Amino acid sequence: MVTPETPCGRRLALDCRNILDHRAGGGVCGCCGALRPRYKRLVDNIFPEDPEDGLVKANMEKLTFYALSAPEKLDRIGAYLSERLSRDVARHRYGYVCIAMEALDQLLMACHCQSINLFVESFLKMVRKLLESDKPNLQILGTNSFVKFANIEEDTPSYHRSYDFFVSRFSEMCHSGYEDPDIRTKIRMAGIRGLQGVVRKTVNDELQANIWDPQHMDKIVPSLLFNLQTADSRSPSPLQVSSEKEKESPVELTERCFRELLGRAAYTHIKNAVTPVLMHLDNHSLWEGKTFAVRCFKIIMYSIQSQHSHLVMQQLLGHLDANSRSSAPVRAGIVEVLLEAAAIAASGSVGPTVLEVFNTLLRHLRLSVDNELSGAYELTEEGSKVIQEHEERQLQEAVIRTIGSFANTLPTYQRSEVMLFIMGKIPIPGVHPILPNGSGPEGNRMIQVMLLKSLRQVTSGFQTTNMLTALPSAFLEPLLCVSLLETPELRLLVLQILVSLIDRHHNTHHFSCISIISDTSVLKLKLDKCSRQDNLFMKKHAQHLYRHIYLCCEEASSAHTHFHTLYTLLALLSIELANEEVLIDLIRLALALQDLAVSGEECLPVFNRCAIHALCAAYLNLISQLTTVPSFCQHVHEVIEVRQKEAAHLLPEDVFIDDPRLPASLEHTQECVLFVQSKIVEALGGSGYNAEKLATPYVPLNIGNQPITAQYIDNQPNAAHYIGNQPITAQYIGNQTIAALIL
Repeated sequence: MVTPETPCGRRLALDCRNILDHRAGGGVCGCCGALRPRYKRLVDNIFPEDPEDGLVKANMEKLTFYALSAPEKLDRIGAYLSERLSRDVARHRYGYVCIAMEALDQLLMACHCQSINLFVESFLKMVRKLLESDKPNLQILGTNSFVKFANIEEDTPSYHRSYDFFVSRFSEMCHSGYEDPDIRTKIRMAGIRGLQGVVRKTVNDELQANIWDPQHMDKIVPSLLFNLQTADSRSPSPLQVSSEKEKESPVELTERCFRELLGRAAYTHIKNAVTPVLMHLDNHSLWEGKTFAVRCFKIIMYSIQSQHSHLVMQQLLGHLDANSRSSAPVRAGIVEVLLEAAAIAASGSVGPTVLEVFNTLLRHLRLSVDNELSGAYELTEEGSKVIQEHEERQLQEAVIRTIGSFANTLPTYQRSEVMLFIMGKIPIPGVHPILPNGSGPEGNRMIQVMLLKSLRQVTSGFQTTNMLTALPSAFLEPLLCVSLLETPELRLLVLQILVSLIDRHHNTHHFSCISIISDTSVLKLKLDKCSRQDNLFMKKHAQHLYRHIYLCCEEASSAHTHFHTLYTLLALLSIELANEEVLIDLIRLALALQDLAVSGEECLPVFNRCAIHALCAAYLNLISQLTTVPSFCQHVHEVIEVRQKEAAHLLPEDVFIDDPRLPASLEHTQECVLFVQSKIVEALGGSGYNAEKLATPYVPLNIGNQPITAQYIDNQPNAAHYIGNQPITAQYIGNQTIAALIL
């Protein structure tokens, strides 16, 4: 009697099980195997009796040869393997599941025939079965097989294949919350690789589903950003760092996948790829931290094609408009991202609508000023008002820096247009319309300061060979009008803008402080011959510049920084734009400033009068060495030596310090400590300079709406004015049209 305990019984039981599993038995019922189709027998033979033995390689080679010889059977082979895999998964026989997937992978790699599409459908069905499993190992196994499949270039197109499930499932795996952290990391990395495989498989195939559609991008991009964000929030231990050197970390894999996705984006795909990034940063309140948002857009800007950079800029600007009523930190975060993106972008990346970009930024600057004045802004969701003045200030500074960053990407001619555009936005009484009455004087002052700071950023590093182009009348005249306003900060900003524009050879840093320079040769100043265009510029605008320098010194509110910037401006005029005529005018101006400090008619404080004396000493010391006239240098040196002994408070080293020791008044200033005009005239006249003009005291013209008429000249008894080398007399006035003489 045959019982299950006997060897014969065990053999019979095994044969029965093999028949039920569609494998040919080798015992009593082995004859049934010959009745089965050959492809099934070949498939059955690749499975060993013990799954731990792995795939039977010899039989796998037979199956592969058969599939290549009879490609019409490939779809049946795939369907049968799929049937076996589904049954093994249901019975938890995971060893056979791994063998089935290995066989499928080898068949995919070997077979590139026209029937591959039907086989791929069976393959994807099996991968889907594994991904639907709740077992992490099966999910990872299915992902690995899919990634191998994604790297295969198919010879025939597929018209009906869909990857929607795989996008959704891989995205879900990227957000895995499995309890075990190691397994969770493996699942997330598998999801990332799966998404990478989907992108590779579909991005270049027009017959596949468009992976750039919003329905797919809204799943893929947030999944990648989630893993980037999660990696940033964890600080790995030293042991983890050393182990990660041996294998790729999740954050490295995520970043590589994200860069590959963006690198494949064409012009029409940029918007769909960037929009989910903006939404993710909004939904998770990541603008305020700035760090992660900046990192994301650095990846974007470095990964996309450079000619598409302006599309990202436009989306960021549009997103800034959409968040105009969001909190200041959110807007500041978007602006900071714009700043970093503009620095990375190629030249001219602002795109065709250059002025619109700056108009948007200036509009948000104005909005921030309004919020600061009102002390509140409305949040979009809560509708409540929150007073955050310091946050608005941070936003304003970020906008100003961003304006400068954008300007640095522009060619010279476009930057000049931007300068004129910003200047046209500055409210100047009598020149440009002021803001509505609701803003009040304080509103006008704040927006003037903000726009001038923006203008300073745009002019920083501006290089031009033609000053008439850099400082046209439409720009210079309104700018100098601002310097006549009472606000000290505005005057300082105007002076700094002029310094930026005039300094074409980067000499500003040589005048970082006001001091008596014993030998200017150690400065190694970069000097260049004054060009014809420079001469024309000075003939046209020199009197404007001199007048405003003089009037700035007249202001009692001028501080240390004002005098320092004035000294730098005078020095740069002497170096960059000075011919013989300009040098004479600048010396006349310096002597006129000395007279201003001595006379005391403007009721200037003691500090201001001492500062003007110190400014004149420092400047005349510099210009005397530039003229290389020995007698002029000797006179200046003698006066400085006397001051060092008897009136140190008239030298820059004792005035421009934190706690200067100044006298109570300057009513009895001795002549020996003053620069004497007659001696300077004699020294320069003997060296061929125009002594007649130099002997005439400088008095600033009443420029603006005051015409220069014969009556005006007659009312100035001690002044002689010049346009170029031509003295302005009553006879000269009669020969000119009134329009030509209104400066």
